[in-house]
Amino acid sequence: MTANMNTAELDLPPLPEPGLTPAQVIARAEAMVPELIERQAEVEERGFYAEDIHERFVRNGFYRILVPRRYGGYEFGVETFLRVAMTLVRGCSSTGWMYSLGASHALMAATMFDERAQAELFSGGDFVCPSTAVPSGSAVPAAGGGWTVNGTWSYCSGAPYGTHFMAHALMPGEGGSPPSTLLFVAPRRQWVRLDDWGQLLGLRGSGSHSITMENSHIPDHLAQPGVRIVEHDATSGTPGRTLHGNPEYGGTLHAFISLLNCSMAVGMARGALDAYEDLLRDRTTLAPPMVPRYQDPDYQLWYSDAFGMISTAEAALLNAIQQWHHVAAQGPAAATRESDLRLSAICRQAANLCWEAMGQYIIPTAGSSALRHGERLERVWRDMSTLRTHAGLSVLLPTVALRGLARTLAR
Repeated sequence: MTANMNTAELDLPPLPEPGLTPAQVIARAEAMVPELIERQAEVEERGFYAEDIHERFVRNGFYRILVPRRYGGYEFGVETFLRVAMTLVRGCSSTGWMYSLGASHALMAATMFDERAQAELFSGGDFVCPSTAVPSGSAVPAAGGGWTVNGTWSYCSGAPYGTHFMAHALMPGEGGSPPSTLLFVAPRRQWVRLDDWGQLLGLRGSGSHSITMENSHIPDHLAQPGVRIVEHDATSGTPGRTLHGNPEYGGTLHAFISLLNCSMAVGMARGALDAYEDLLRDRTTLAPPMVPRYQDPDYQLWYSDAFGMISTAEAALLNAIQQWHHVAAQGPAAATRESDLRLSAICRQAANLCWEAMGQYIIPTAGSSALRHGERLERVWRDMSTLRTHAGLSVLLPTVALRGLARTLAR
């Protein structure tokens, strides 16, 4: 809440469920897992999760977890959001990915934009905002103020049910200087979703369509020249921290993105381990003595090693979430680039553990029949392989981040 003002002094909008708790929201996600598993093929074929699942997410309060209480959100915080994200991904990687990358940007909007912008952005309560960190298109000053934006942005996960779109456009440089970036948020009426998703190896149902804009007008209060989310500096405070009095709206955003990516890896690995566990119960060893695989010492060892690696990754992630919150709670001065990169490094290693558990133990010992098209393990292996190419977890951006961390430690 606003500094020096408590909740009772504010005219807060009513919540859909005034008594809803974080534990109940997480339990609702867990209850959906069996259905999400059953509907994976359907999601891939469509390219995004169904309307009835979207409506269930609305009723469950999932899209309001990170929306500030001032605007009708639950403001349950980052840990609750990421636990829900991990759980949904465990059931269906595509569904969890699409939900997470659409709903997560409520944190960015509530952190970086001022009161006027937030009142407009969150006026509907539910907030689904696909985004991409890669600048594209163009932004030029409009005659009457604001910006005229044109362009197409790829990999906008969450686009099918998006209420807004957050992206970076390129502003023309002055005097021969290179272009700089404009961070902006556009309401749904300002953009068009292209029908161009579903042909990748994995995450085919993640609703990661391209978004295009043609001569769209972005008012000044929904635009921030020269700003990039992954390089956001919170050390001088943020509009969100001041407006809401909640330190999580003043935390480091690069680290939050890393936490989100890591939660995807942990959720997928948990889903793979679930499928592997079913396989150990349902199938026998390949050579005499023919016993259920869960009774075989080798399979017991392989399962335990995979379980230990994935559990370690999840423990590291949950601890990193607590560290992120602790840094934010210490005040703006603690939200340094070094703290940002430290947490991102932890997330990278945790995600690598998930990849190694699947690649070293689960996939090689599951057998080729478990990787037939349509098998749960086949699908999650494709999804994890695609996740590994994401800029936030591939060698590209993490390498740059780790070099930056080393430089901060060397000073």
